[in-house]
Amino acid sequence: MKREQWGSRTGFILAAVGSAVGLGNIWRFPYMAYENGGGAFFIPYLFAMLTAGIPFMILEFSMGQRHRGSAPKTLSIINKKFEWLGWFQVGVAAVIAIYYVAVIGWAISYFGLSFTQGWGTDTNAYFFSDYLQLGDNSPTNLGSIQWGIALAMVIAWGVTYAAVAGGVKSGIERASKIMMPILFLMVIGLIARMITLPGALEGVTYLFKPDFSKIWDLQVWAAAYGQIFFTLSIGFAIMLAYSSYLPEKSDISNNAFMTVLLNCGFSILSGIMIFSVLGYMAHAQDKGVTDVVSSGVGLAFVTIPEAINLLPIPYILGPLFFFALTVAGLSSHISLVEAVTSSIIDKLGCSRRKAANWVVGVGFIISMAYATNGGLLLLDLVDHFANNIGILASCLVELLLMTWLMKVSDSREYANKQSDFKIAIWFDICLKFISPAMLIIILVDKVDTLLTDGYGGYNLNLGWAMIALLLAVGIIINVNSKKSAQGANV
Repeated sequence: MKREQWGSRTGFILAAVGSAVGLGNIWRFPYMAYENGGGAFFIPYLFAMLTAGIPFMILEFSMGQRHRGSAPKTLSIINKKFEWLGWFQVGVAAVIAIYYVAVIGWAISYFGLSFTQGWGTDTNAYFFSDYLQLGDNSPTNLGSIQWGIALAMVIAWGVTYAAVAGGVKSGIERASKIMMPILFLMVIGLIARMITLPGALEGVTYLFKPDFSKIWDLQVWAAAYGQIFFTLSIGFAIMLAYSSYLPEKSDISNNAFMTVLLNCGFSILSGIMIFSVLGYMAHAQDKGVTDVVSSGVGLAFVTIPEAINLLPIPYILGPLFFFALTVAGLSSHISLVEAVTSSIIDKLGCSRRKAANWVVGVGFIISMAYATNGGLLLLDLVDHFANNIGILASCLVELLLMTWLMKVSDSREYANKQSDFKIAIWFDICLKFISPAMLIIILVDKVDTLLTDGYGGYNLNLGWAMIALLLAVGIIINVNSKKSAQGANV
């Protein structure tokens, strides 16, 4: 069966950027920069982008385009012993897709609430007590399903299914060509309005004010590299799947540069947007910016609604913000589900629609766990393990495979044959030495922290069991593939 292809280079770039640009750009990056030296953080961040982000993206674009397969198929072609790694990456993508849709569901709900500021004046109490009805629940005591959240998640799954089942050109590419320009225009429009508000510039100054004393802190460098790996969708099946649909002659290096630069540029724009709002909020409440800043889910669903209450014309700016948040989430969710769907198509040889039916159907059923009272707590635990252990470990193993067991120069030479401009030996050095070293430092620190300090007061057995299960499933599929191949040769 002939493999599908992107209809245009623009479509591929927008889809790849859509995958990389997600909810994390809007809330995670600004706070990471703020916590790790403000303007000074951009020095290790740009260094990480050049030594890890761009080279790794070129590597994955080369692997996917050359071998024309999903992550398991591509890694199996490169080395039959490493098909398990591809399935581990697909498993991580599936886990993230299943909980990520809950956050998109929250954004959809808040989009509806934003027209009338239905969250009220105490946004913290509304989100946790009224909306989630968190109560005394836990990751192992989820409570009952909140049907309002479940309905919003159905909408998100529906959009994703339409894009993935529609195929690469008619579904994913068409959706990306609509969603990504809308997202960028909305964010720029929001910045243009919010930067003029009283106190907004003070907020942006807080974000970019450099604290050069933190430049020498290893944790700041680890945070910069961690942010690059988290935000670019590298190392967990997505970019291998997307690049497998590239035409035979594709400018791999240029595509990778544009994807990484557009994503990182969007992160900086998000920082300006978020901190201009927080600066205005601090001004209106006569507080310091440090007193109104919160991270993660709290920023998107507690602090920002509180800020919207203070904004002029909140019934316009509020819906714009949460629609942008929804679009950012959906573009990433489509890529996560496509990574899983393409792997099943390659493995079983079934039709795209049948594979999408199974992936979305099973994913939808499991995702209802996140529509419960304790869904936020389960999401927090699973997200921490998926990002801090799953993605980092798969990135490290993939790099070791491609640079130490295989010849990294082969990938560089292939990319150069396909591209308008050549990449030099810095590509080999970055991927063989710098990136693996940073990944080892970050991963060892994360594991040590989990084993010694725990996380969030949770029982971590569920997180470790999830990682072990994904690894076991990958190995079992790999072993069965070998046996099937041996049986066919007898």
